[in-house]
Amino acid sequence: MKIELPIYKLEAEISLLRMEMISTAEHKGIEHPETIKCSQALDVLLNRYQKIKCR
Repeated sequence: MKIELPIYKLEAEISLLRMEMISTAEHKGIEHPETIKCSQALDVLLNRYQKIKCR
């Protein structure tokens, strides 16, 4: 059974990860593996957020 985060916590996590991804891209480049990893993690959170909002 998967436990969903409250929407406000998910929004905060998305915001933090977005800032981390932007910072990483600025310092290491958009094609750096760390930037790509952040981007992929952000995609997962955004997909979860979208599913919750569309209920």
